[in-house]
Amino acid sequence: MKTITVPTINEVNNDSKQIFDSIKKQIGMLPNVYAVTGYSSESLALHINMTNKAGKGSFSNKELEAIKLAVSQVNGCHYCLSAHTAIAKMNGFTDEEALSFRQLTSNNSKLNVLTRLAAEIVTNRGRASEELLEEFYNLGYSEKALVDLVLVITDITFTNYLNEVAKVPIDFPKVELELI
Repeated sequence: MKTITVPTINEVNNDSKQIFDSIKKQIGMLPNVYAVTGYSSESLALHINMTNKAGKGSFSNKELEAIKLAVSQVNGCHYCLSAHTAIAKMNGFTDEEALSFRQLTSNNSKLNVLTRLAAEIVTNRGRASEELLEEFYNLGYSEKALVDLVLVITDITFTNYLNEVAKVPIDFPKVELELI
């Protein structure tokens, strides 16, 4: 059976090579998920653009990481759980807080509602309870934020699915893959 491997620089086209260079300059490394996405320079460019913009007008970096951890937990993506735990820690969260987002048990009421709503949308294929939506709006989130939330979910789900189907090797400190 054919498997996907992390490509070398010579196994991708020039467009992907240029994007790889930009990623390395920006974050100091080329994560394996981006390298694998580089097999399709069009997908890589779209994904990078979406990741750089999704939710930025509605959510803080901390809120974005909480969402990504909750969604990655529901989708069972060990790669993204490891990567976004590391990123969450760079944004000031502890390991315990990162785990609480995955378990939908954050002590922060705003992050708790946000992660529960994101998980519910994924679990129920786009559906959310009226009660949870009302809590979301009562916390000051807008209609724009709901649209942005769905885009953030879509973005992280792309990498969750790609990592799982391609079995992308984890190049971040591994976290336990605990299912909620």
